Amino acid sequence: MVFFAEAYLSALLRYGVLDASGKRIGTLEDLLVRLDEKFPEVVCLVLRRPGTKEPQYLSWTAVRTASREGVRLSGPLDAFTPLERPAETISLRHDVLDRQIVDVSGQRVVRVHDLKLGAVGNRVLLTHADIGSRGLLRRMGWEHFVLGFLRTFGAQLPEKLIAWEHVRVPSRGTGAALEVDRGRDALQRMHPADLADIAEELSAPERAAFLGAMDEETAADAMQEMEPEAQVAVVNELPDQQAADLIDEMDPDAGADLLADLPQERANTLLNLMEPEEAGDLRRLLAYAEDTAGGLMTPELVTVPEGVTAARALELVREGAQEVEDLYYLHIVDEDNRLVGMLSLRELIMAAPTALLEDLMHRETVTVTPDTPQHDLAHIVSRYNLLAIPVVDEERHLLGIVTSDDAIDSAIPTSYKKRLPRVFARR
Repeated sequence: MVFFAEAYLSALLRYGVLDASGKRIGTLEDLLVRLDEKFPEVVCLVLRRPGTKEPQYLSWTAVRTASREGVRLSGPLDAFTPLERPAETISLRHDVLDRQIVDVSGQRVVRVHDLKLGAVGNRVLLTHADIGSRGLLRRMGWEHFVLGFLRTFGAQLPEKLIAWEHVRVPSRGTGAALEVDRGRDALQRMHPADLADIAEELSAPERAAFLGAMDEETAADAMQEMEPEAQVAVVNELPDQQAADLIDEMDPDAGADLLADLPQERANTLLNLMEPEEAGDLRRLLAYAEDTAGGLMTPELVTVPEGVTAARALELVREGAQEVEDLYYLHIVDEDNRLVGMLSLRELIMAAPTALLEDLMHRETVTVTPDTPQHDLAHIVSRYNLLAIPVVDEERHLLGIVTSDDAIDSAIPTSYKKRLPRVFARR
């Protein structure tokens, strides 16, 4: 088979389809590819014959040449058996062209204006997505005119191409597997805030498919960086069990906030699908108003008894840290889980291994109660330069902590807050 060294889909779709004798038998309506390789291979052409309602699928192996005269078959049309649409293929015209895609290399969502294909041996591969103005001009048939006009003024209009190996399609094409699965490793290396930016530019079904293709931990981290209405839209698109698993993986305070934004019946359904311990934590948080310390706190923290040495405390921190996302201070409690003192991790590391915590800890600590308003939390964080505030009840039983970013959330919009530098960035 002879094919252009490179060609654009928009140009190919203007070509006629010819039989071996050169007789025009129809037009090229579409090309189908399989997404099982870095650069997908064209496996099928879609022929539209005059006066027919249904297109005809032909194997790409039936093509002898594709040139400016058209797409010529290697024999008469009746020599080729019409196909059903091949499984696990996507349509370049209907599933990719004009759709939003994820450029993993640039960590952004872009729109496909045209597609570039190239011949490699006897195969034709999808090599690039054209996301620039030239792709639009080419489809309208104005590219050469506009380029010529610009040249008279010494100006240029460069192409903007993304190699297809860096492309992830966040929505399902007809009959196709979710292509983002193939790029899972690349996506998981991106920062959650970047994934959230990408997800928020998609439609609700695409957003759910995009996050649903990741592992639960990565998706949960990205969800926490999204605006509340976008989080709700994702959950509304997911099956109950998948939504429950995703919320279960989020930080408890963030998961509780999301559940509070759902209809009570749906929230209860999701809670009943979670592990009892995690569901219990979320139910306790839901009992507090969202804009209070109780509603913002996370119960996930590391505590150690006051009578241990610094060496033993470090061992306990290492054991507990595996289950805790935010670890800034060491909270020392008595046998009834009452907060008796605190220690920074730096102070713990610098202490002599045999030193007792009761001799090292700060007994006068800044604490808040569950009903402390969020605006007061922001003031306390700023005044005392804290990374987290312990939340205690009237008898100083330790209930949880409010991290500084949650405390200032009311003063800084999510879209800006997630771009601020972090003391501890998630990985």
